[in-house]
Amino acid sequence: MNRQTTASTCCYCGVGCGVLIEHDGERILGVSGDPAHPANLGKLCSKGSTLQLTGDLAARALYPELRLGKGLARSRTDWDSALDHAASVFASTLAEHGPDSVAFYISGQLLTEDYYSFNKLARALVGTNNIDSNSRLCMSSAVVGYKRSLGADAPPCSYEDLESSDCVMIVGSNMAYAHPVLFRRLEEAKAHRPEMKVIVIDPRRTDTCDLADLHLAILPGTDVALFHGILYLLLWEGWIDRDFIEAHTEGLAELKELVRDYTPQVVSQLCAIDVEQLQQCAHWIGTSPSFLSLWCMGLNQSTAGSAKNSALINLHLATGQIGRPGAGPFSLTGQPNAMGGRETGSLSNLLPGHREAANAEHRAEVAAYWGVDQLPENTGLPAVELFEQVRNGTIKALWIACTNPAQSMPDQNAVRAALQACPFVVLQEAFRTTETAGFADLLLPAASWGEKEGTVTNSERRISHVRRAVAAPGEARPDWAITVDFAQRLEKLLRPGQPSLFAFDAPAQLFDEYKQLTRGRDLDLSGISHALIDRLGPQQWPFPAGASEGTPRLYTDGGFPTASGRARFIADPYCAAKEQRDGDFPLTLITGRLRDQWHGMSRTGTAAQLFGHVSEAVLSLHPDDLQQHGLQPGELVSLKSRRGAVIVAVGGDDSVRPGQAFLPMHWGDRFLKGGVNRITQPAFDPLSKQPELKHTGVRLDPVDLPWTFFALIEGNVQHHFETLRPLCEAFSYASLSLTGRERPALLIRAANAAAPDVQVLRDIDRCLGLDEGPVLAYDDPRRAIGKRVRIDNGRITAIRLAGETLAQHWLQDLWLQGRVDEPLRRWLLAPLSAPPGNASAATSGNKTLCNCKNVSQDAVCAGIRRGLDLQGLKQTLGCGTQCGSCVPEIKRLLAATAQPVAVTS
Repeated sequence: MNRQTTASTCCYCGVGCGVLIEHDGERILGVSGDPAHPANLGKLCSKGSTLQLTGDLAARALYPELRLGKGLARSRTDWDSALDHAASVFASTLAEHGPDSVAFYISGQLLTEDYYSFNKLARALVGTNNIDSNSRLCMSSAVVGYKRSLGADAPPCSYEDLESSDCVMIVGSNMAYAHPVLFRRLEEAKAHRPEMKVIVIDPRRTDTCDLADLHLAILPGTDVALFHGILYLLLWEGWIDRDFIEAHTEGLAELKELVRDYTPQVVSQLCAIDVEQLQQCAHWIGTSPSFLSLWCMGLNQSTAGSAKNSALINLHLATGQIGRPGAGPFSLTGQPNAMGGRETGSLSNLLPGHREAANAEHRAEVAAYWGVDQLPENTGLPAVELFEQVRNGTIKALWIACTNPAQSMPDQNAVRAALQACPFVVLQEAFRTTETAGFADLLLPAASWGEKEGTVTNSERRISHVRRAVAAPGEARPDWAITVDFAQRLEKLLRPGQPSLFAFDAPAQLFDEYKQLTRGRDLDLSGISHALIDRLGPQQWPFPAGASEGTPRLYTDGGFPTASGRARFIADPYCAAKEQRDGDFPLTLITGRLRDQWHGMSRTGTAAQLFGHVSEAVLSLHPDDLQQHGLQPGELVSLKSRRGAVIVAVGGDDSVRPGQAFLPMHWGDRFLKGGVNRITQPAFDPLSKQPELKHTGVRLDPVDLPWTFFALIEGNVQHHFETLRPLCEAFSYASLSLTGRERPALLIRAANAAAPDVQVLRDIDRCLGLDEGPVLAYDDPRRAIGKRVRIDNGRITAIRLAGETLAQHWLQDLWLQGRVDEPLRRWLLAPLSAPPGNASAATSGNKTLCNCKNVSQDAVCAGIRRGLDLQGLKQTLGCGTQCGSCVPEIKRLLAATAQPVAVTS
């Protein structure tokens, strides 16, 4: 085998980690962190370190598929037929209904070159600004915050500021899960400099809070009031930089008038925190030599997201904490290339080079560069409004690329109705298994991680070269190549005989054309090329032509890219969240992330190893709320909002306050019938148009689903997913996940009010291979109970329990151990439903604490009982020695089992 290594980047979060891909020229064999990449210095999180496990070909789109009519099945076609058909439909739609009758919805997972090709296609050729990105759901409030306050959409900091800051405030981010590699850097910095103060502002007590010197568990949505309250104290105590304010800012007088009303007592009540906590927070911010703030979705995904961002930046302007080491407002980007999308103009209100689509001068500049007469004046539709216009029939052709709106958009009932109603939906996607794929009239197979070339920009403005290691499988093609090919066909219909706008043969050509649109702009990267990055390594913009190195820190001279050259204090009042708790919806639902899953699980959901820590959707409630509702952990409830309901299991969790609930955002309809976003709200920020995905008013309604179901089948999990998931529609509740590491298997848990039609169980048994062969079975039709186990070569390979599932964990353990014994045979041939004797179901809760080293929680607890401390556990078990994501949880287990210290008087 010819083993090779290719340096590239990770495809998950905005940290932008460098990876070394080990391959043989045809298959990816492994992945490790790139020690030469400045973003991660060789470290990877649990998701990045398992990238090689997520290439299941059975989940991939391998060839174009076309549906010639609604209700018909798609059939395989060739690329020429597919793209000719798409060009014909788009051309006829444009001719009949005009350019704004079509739209493009793209993704922060695209490379910069992909982004640029889509922007030129939409605006220069089609003539519409109806092009938006799923980054609208992610970072658009940060864009507005930076532009309003500082004059440009440019995070001013670098990752190295994590090591040098004296006070770090993390707001609305479970950084330990969302940006693990950066969190490890912060942990190490805190260990080396214990005097560093870490403040975490989050309604929940997350793993990130374990590092905090101060945790402010504010009520959801009250961030603006908190920041105004901190500014009140900074002004009152004189903890401000008067010289900086005088020389480099404007607007403080108006803001002072506003914050006069945000006294500590008022803010304490609004946010539900102690006055002493507020004072301590303000003291550290105001007196620390350097102050760095880090934030993510908790600020951005809000109807007040722009106000939250600007109110936080106000604190930096008041204290002069910007433009120097260890200081500044630092937005942590969610997606790997959300920054590249912002740079290329891939939000409906933007144009390439940080230009505005509403600005006539900006439109003229880009039109002249592209060689077209003009760009469209009409403002494009942001994501929520875009899908509303699809639903009402205004948009008649929709092109979706590298994103899964049938999972990720709020108010899924409305979004799915829109996709169903749209006359022509194109999906350009690497994974045919996404929720959106079912709505596609044309499915175009795209290359994925490790299979394509281009660039991405991470959270610190650092541009990395994404390099191809292996060829894409089947007939899949790079995104830029698909877009350019389609554009060339469409322009022959729209601009016959004219020179092509899309004469590109390689991604480097797209980058070289795009970068000239940044020349002289705040993000000037005209000096960067693929070849330069290969020679010098990843570089931070600005990097103008002739530069020899990038720019680690912005605004070091106190000058800002505003009309006056001054940064602006923004005086937005606090407004309560759109949906408040009330008598009908007495709980506030908070959404967030899991440690080992990514977004809609299109990729991570194909790797069984990544389900070891959390295996299924569970609604976390404070124990008091569980008791109040008369619920036990594991019971099912209907979680209902004003838009819909989803049935989900509950669990006790004192990390959420009474009156609040938490549900991870990853579980779409593929894994949880209905999906989390069936209930989230589409209300959005008036400036950024970013929807309020974080907080929703909900209630718990009881459900009576006594008939339960459990199934497990190993091997070929994507095929089994494809055949079994539709059959689960017969159940009121259905949860699907993967399990096992060496022998991946599909796991189904379901429940219903009564047994479904007998044909449903027959179809399920056929899919499970339980209808014939070496199958042990027992049926009790009177009680609607049945159990089946397939045993191949002395091992369990499939299980189905219907009507009663007490033995599910015992059977799953036997499958995991590869063990078949006499008690199993006796149990299978008898009416007994519970596991025999004292068979334990304990391992049902024995989650994998350390995914990297496959260390279970039971193993860690056993080590603690033997007297091992953290270092001892690392040395003995290996846990916490690779990505470190499990360390906060291990520390909590150590603290929970610590012996009390005797106190004598």
